[in-house]
Amino acid sequence: MTDVKGCVAVKKGRPYYFIVLDYVDGQGERKRPWIKTDILVKGNNKRRANARRDEVVAEYNSQKVDLSKDTLFVDFMTQWLEMSKLNLTIAASTYDGYKGVMNKHILPFFEPLKLRVRDVTPGHIQQYIKHTLSPKVSGNTVRNHLANLSKCLESAVKQNIIAFNPVKRIDRPKKKKFTGAKYYNERQIEQLLDISKGDPLEIVILLTVFYGLRRSEVLGIKWNAIDFENDTMAINHTVVQLSKEYREDSTKNDASNSIVPLTNNIVQRLKWWRTQQEQHKLLQPNDYIDEGYVCTQIDGSLIKPHYVSDHFKLLLAKNNMPPIRFHDLRHSSAGYLKHLGFDLKDIQVWLRHGDISTTMNIYVHLNMDAKRAIAENLSQRFQEFGT
Repeated sequence: MTDVKGCVAVKKGRPYYFIVLDYVDGQGERKRPWIKTDILVKGNNKRRANARRDEVVAEYNSQKVDLSKDTLFVDFMTQWLEMSKLNLTIAASTYDGYKGVMNKHILPFFEPLKLRVRDVTPGHIQQYIKHTLSPKVSGNTVRNHLANLSKCLESAVKQNIIAFNPVKRIDRPKKKKFTGAKYYNERQIEQLLDISKGDPLEIVILLTVFYGLRRSEVLGIKWNAIDFENDTMAINHTVVQLSKEYREDSTKNDASNSIVPLTNNIVQRLKWWRTQQEQHKLLQPNDYIDEGYVCTQIDGSLIKPHYVSDHFKLLLAKNNMPPIRFHDLRHSSAGYLKHLGFDLKDIQVWLRHGDISTTMNIYVHLNMDAKRAIAENLSQRFQEFGT
């Protein structure tokens, strides 16, 4: 292996220092890739830049990077994704999502550059961010793209193809909190449960509101996950739909994979619905589809994820209810629990949030009603004092 050397340089009009590596690759070709740092040129930062250069050069030399490997980055990423699927390190639905991002965004950007894996620098990643960000592609979405790129390049580090992961040395777009969520209050939730009676989504809505389930979780409930003797139900199977439908014996996180209690009213509704399914089956013995799912159409087929979102929107419009996303029912469930007097930790446990910060984000929004009440009260008192 050829020793790697390096120096610090400045590009005209650029505010940051660059590290310029110098080595001879396996083909006897001299290479001098530029690596952007986060160290500003202005100020007394030259010493910091030199220290960073020493770190980078040491990484290349100490980790014995194999400079003879000439794999193109786009080929490496494609191979990495396929191997991840083959080794079952990612779920089938995750693979489908990664592949969609790769084919639509990552490969079209990197293919024309014809970069080898070891030639990808933080500067290229920054260029990708700038190229991809648009009114249609948010900073949060690009951050997800970077997560895919980072996992791929981390694999290259482990294989000694590169010394460090360039994604870890870039300025990522700021993460923005989703502000489009809307919530139903307790009166609206009760109204929704009333108007959904007799609707194809009746059981879907009931279980979602009561348990604060995700769409994938409620559609994944099977009869064999329900224990009527012990009054429990396991949340351990999901149904998602990307380019195609995926049914997986897994949930979003370990906290989501749990057993919840069944109450008398839920037991009664589930048993009623099972009787309905049995009657549907008798009426169409040759055409009924029995796959063991709870949330089904009248022919026994599983209710599709896209149908849930689309039909839910129509149901609300038909009954003049404020439009919300189906996923907002999960947040509304949190609000209902808060109304009933349960605290933050209780709500985290019930909604099976892996991180309490997720619960806190919802709680902050829910507290707005309380803030408005305080504001109105203060306003009224201030008027009394003539302000």
